[in-house]
Amino acid sequence: MDAHNSLISLLGRSPDPEQLRHVRVIPARKAVYEPWPEWVHPDVVDAYGSLGIHAPYRHQVQAAEIANAGEHVVVATGTASGKSLAYQLPSLNAIHLSELQVLSQPGKIHDDGAVTLYLSPTKALAADQLSAIRALGLPTVRAETYDGDTDLASRRWIRDHANFILANPDMLHFGILPNHAWWARFFRRLRYVIVDEAHSYRGVFGSHVANLLRRLRRICAYYGAGTSFPEPVFIAASATASDPGTSFGRLIGAPVREVSKDDSPHGSTTVALWEPALSEVRGENGAKERRTAVAETADLLANLVSSRVRTIAFIKSRKGAETISSIAKRLLDEVDPSLPQRVAAYRSGYLPEERRALEKALRSGELLGVSSTSALELGIDISGLDAVLVAGWPGTRASLFQQIGRAGRAGQDALAAFVASDDPLDTYLVNHPEAIFDVSVEATVFDPSNPYVLGPHLCAAAAELPIGPAELPLFGATAEGLLNQLVAQGYLRKRPAGWFWTHPESAAAMVSLRADGGGPVSIVDAETGSLLGTMGSPQTHYQAHNGAIYLHQGESYLVEELNEEEHCVMVRRANPNYYTTARDVTQIEVLNTLRTSRWGDISVHFGDVKVTTQVVSFQRKALISNEILGEEPLELGARELFTKAVWFVVHDRSLTAAGLIEAQFPGALHAAEHAAIGLLPLVASSDRWDIGGVSTALHADTGLPTIFVYDGHPGGAGFAERGFEKAKVWLSATRDAIKACECENGCPSCVQSPKCGNKNNPLDKDAAITLINVLLKDASEQGATTTAGAA
Repeated sequence: MDAHNSLISLLGRSPDPEQLRHVRVIPARKAVYEPWPEWVHPDVVDAYGSLGIHAPYRHQVQAAEIANAGEHVVVATGTASGKSLAYQLPSLNAIHLSELQVLSQPGKIHDDGAVTLYLSPTKALAADQLSAIRALGLPTVRAETYDGDTDLASRRWIRDHANFILANPDMLHFGILPNHAWWARFFRRLRYVIVDEAHSYRGVFGSHVANLLRRLRRICAYYGAGTSFPEPVFIAASATASDPGTSFGRLIGAPVREVSKDDSPHGSTTVALWEPALSEVRGENGAKERRTAVAETADLLANLVSSRVRTIAFIKSRKGAETISSIAKRLLDEVDPSLPQRVAAYRSGYLPEERRALEKALRSGELLGVSSTSALELGIDISGLDAVLVAGWPGTRASLFQQIGRAGRAGQDALAAFVASDDPLDTYLVNHPEAIFDVSVEATVFDPSNPYVLGPHLCAAAAELPIGPAELPLFGATAEGLLNQLVAQGYLRKRPAGWFWTHPESAAAMVSLRADGGGPVSIVDAETGSLLGTMGSPQTHYQAHNGAIYLHQGESYLVEELNEEEHCVMVRRANPNYYTTARDVTQIEVLNTLRTSRWGDISVHFGDVKVTTQVVSFQRKALISNEILGEEPLELGARELFTKAVWFVVHDRSLTAAGLIEAQFPGALHAAEHAAIGLLPLVASSDRWDIGGVSTALHADTGLPTIFVYDGHPGGAGFAERGFEKAKVWLSATRDAIKACECENGCPSCVQSPKCGNKNNPLDKDAAITLINVLLKDASEQGATTTAGAA
């Protein structure tokens, strides 16, 4: 059976040829094995043999050899390629050898037995790794998780006796580093630090973790001086990424070697690019609406589950994961009443007991279908999956291949489908498959020097140990200036020996690793008073305003009150046939121009800006059709954001020479801005909601027509700068995405934005294409000159 017919058969219905935009078969890959390294103890080899692993893959041996030799290393290979063995082998072997030495000399006091610290971005992944390590049955290895779910009575025993501790960045930041004196014996013996799923540390979260790992390194150096292990070896496991050695080196602040050739076996995967058809439903300004990716994916999930195909559907939002699950259950109930209970949603924000129950049901095969956020993307070892659905672009090519790699993990052939959402990037990708399959994956983007991130981490570092002048290079070129600012603000005190923490509050509390200030906010059921989950503070104006629909475990809740002072959202159970989207208006002010490129009459800038944003209303949209059912105003305060932006300045004469009249300028700029925001993730590892934009036919600071695209995080996240550096590629893809959309005057798949507080008006699709052609004309003919400096 050829790939196309196989795809149709598995999906359970004959797709419209216009929906199935492309089919690509990723060929099967054969394994390349290597002998066990000579330094691995026979007990460790036997332990893996008991699990059926009789020879490692070549990339596992290469990474383990580098780490055993004392060099930092990242292994960046595909999903299910056995990256865990690459870091387990040197770390467990070191622990085993040191424990055997202790046992051989019972009368002697030993305080130098090797220990390992494992860090993962999710608790679920750490729990899975704990199970994998215990399955080896090595009696010398005492592995334990140490996270927010660990009861207080167990924490001291783990600290004093465990030799393989599995934690996450949050616990390292709040629980371990501030109390490093209690962990002195552990740090003196720390041989390896394992950073799992390193590619997930991007954007502001990546910037936080980069500074957190620098703090960890200086604590290790403090306790390791004069010991057998003066500094631990860092081992990272990453999905395939561009230049993973450089990225991980930036994350830890030290040189890193990389292993990136995947020698593991994998069945072939048939990948479909699927674009929901335009419907007769008319949206804003009369534009035709596509059937939503959520509804389309729910249909496909129901078809696959009804055929007993074990399937995971991935989507970025927690709301989307819940909605796919509930629609699929409703569809399955019409086919077989026993099937709805075999479908569930999985996302972050669940309570620990809910999360563990879902993981157990998925492993056992009790669940046939799961709709999930990226919480399940990150490496949990669940074999036997047959199909993966990806609803909307997951943000990066690395994430896409990580997700579709979840099928076929047991070596069998598999099916994957990328279902495009109403978004310019998705439109571009389903019509340009080469942009997915035939180019290298993106680099991981983050900026450790962001002052809004680095400043609080310097405070935390000084509270752990005074920062000496010799340590400044560890934190980068801007560290000394920031330290002196913190002295002026009263947080630190400068002495000849360095900078000391003197402020009464907890320094660790100044840092929010996963959110930007004010969070988390509690979601509380108004009827029962029970805690349903949490949400980051910046999300609340968009997702938890009065009247918003909040989803939890397939149940819908109506937000009755957002109490920002108490960090609380009160919700009440409801059963609406709609979802909600918030809309905002934005103003932007240029503070400082850091870099400039000139393309003839066009200038492209990167620098510091002040953004003022206010959520002004929300829309109710039908779940299945995406039809707008109504819009209501909101009275929420404006929020100011000091961040980084890239902006394009074009002279009026260039636009009129291209045939545009002045009345078309606002619509052209506005449409191009919306599409450019949607396409930035093509060149930067960003999410559409990580960035924002503003366009105007006459901006106060430039005096000319201008388009701004800015990072949606204080101090920037590196995305806008990446857009500046890749401006020509970015704008070319933006133009092509607008051209590829078959709508007449603009729709959400090309130039409309769900966040637009101006009700997507004015927008001029054709004029936007002309405008982008103007921007690119001199860029391609004359190249660009780049300068740096202040405005």
